[in-house]
Amino acid sequence: MTRTAKIYGDALYELLRDEGEKNRTGRVLGEMEQVKKLFDDNPDYLRLLCTASLSKQERCGLLDQALRGKVEPYLLNFLKILCEQGHLRELGGCAREFRLRYNEDEGILAVTAVTAMPLTQALQEKLIKKLKAATGKQIDLRCKVDPRVLGGIRLEMDGKQLDGTVKNRIDELRRQLNETVL
Repeated sequence: MTRTAKIYGDALYELLRDEGEKNRTGRVLGEMEQVKKLFDDNPDYLRLLCTASLSKQERCGLLDQALRGKVEPYLLNFLKILCEQGHLRELGGCAREFRLRYNEDEGILAVTAVTAMPLTQALQEKLIKKLKAATGKQIDLRCKVDPRVLGGIRLEMDGKQLDGTVKNRIDELRRQLNETVL
C-alpha cells in the first residue's frame, strides 16, 4: 500500500468515524470495495477517468453520473477528490487501509484460509468458531483455493501464516533431508 493510499484511506475513515455512525462506516466500506471491483472489472472506465485530456470537471461528472444515488455521498465525494488529485488508481490501497482501521475498531480479524479444495460451509463455520474462541475476535473469513497446497490448510492473519499444508510438510522434510545429507 502506498503512502498516498494510507493517507486518503485514513482520512475518509476518520471523517466517518467522527460522524459517529457505525452503520454508515460499514456501508461505505462495502460500497468502496464494490466500486474497486467495478474498476477492476472495467479497466477502460478507470483509464477514462484518469485521462488527462478530459477536464477534471468532466471526469468528476462521469463519476457523478455513474454513482450518484448508488453510493453514500461521502464515498462519491471521496472518489471525486481522488479523481481531481490524480489518485483514483489508489482506490484499492485506500480500501485496504479503510478496512484495516474498521476491523481494528470493530474487533474483527481478517483471516484467509488457503486449501486445495473449496471448504464446505460447515467446515467454514467450524473454523470461524475455533478462531473466534482462540482470538476473542469476530472473524472475517476469506477462502482461497490453491491446488499446489495438495492438502491441509494455510491460515493467513495479522501478517502471519499458520501453515498446516501437505506441501509445507513435504518442503520441511526436504529441508531436513538436505541438512542431514550435507
